[in-house]
Amino acid sequence: MTTARIALANLPYPASPADSVARVEQAVAAAGAARADLVCFPEAYVPGYRGLGHQPPPPDPAFLEGAWRAASAAAARAGVAVVLGTERPVGGGLRLSALVLDRDGTTLGWQDKVQLDPSEDATYAPGDARQVFRVGPLTFGVVICHEGWRYPETVRWAARRGAQLVLHPHLHEAEPGGFHPTSFGDPRNTFHEKAALCRAAENTCFFATVNCASPGSGTTSAVAGPDGTLRAHQPYGEAGLLLADLDLDEATLRLASRCRS
Repeated sequence: MTTARIALANLPYPASPADSVARVEQAVAAAGAARADLVCFPEAYVPGYRGLGHQPPPPDPAFLEGAWRAASAAAARAGVAVVLGTERPVGGGLRLSALVLDRDGTTLGWQDKVQLDPSEDATYAPGDARQVFRVGPLTFGVVICHEGWRYPETVRWAARRGAQLVLHPHLHEAEPGGFHPTSFGDPRNTFHEKAALCRAAENTCFFATVNCASPGSGTTSAVAGPDGTLRAHQPYGEAGLLLADLDLDEATLRLASRCRS
């Protein structure tokens, strides 16, 4: 049996850009202490997502470069790979992205958000490419928020290229009049958590979704198995690391490989 331990950093939305970096460093250290192979953070955690009532300071390339160096150093100290939800300027536009760091702190690459939500068009620019990453025996892809829930082909793209796991950084906070779940996949809730289970089952891969910790949120950090069952989830609104041990042999990718389109 080949296994990988992942950690999902279910953290409060950062109070400031500097706070986001401090929380990342703490969570990476905690993931290393828990012997995780990889830790993933929510969407745009550094410096903080722009929207949904949040207004971080204007984009600062110098700050971002320093934040990425700090995350790299933290990864190397802890010996844990990092998938850091962040933003990055590209060609005059600002992209939502995930910086992927190996366990020694080296950069494995970036995954930009390709499918933006319409509400993001005025703030962010879409990416134009996808890739998969490898850390030890684990091959994984990254789909960011909206594109993982509403565009199943983004997950299938990674699974068809060998990803046993697809990570899904997102930000989903309480909405006025919205349902406040206490159990995962409650029929009274929105479609989002059911979609996470579907993405795993329809591709026979693991799907791990990671959110910020906030009161009344309609989703929480969770891991779905290749059979579409819930394997682990974080209590709603509770900050902390969600740890999950994955049997990579379960991720046969059989259903993804049978897709002809």
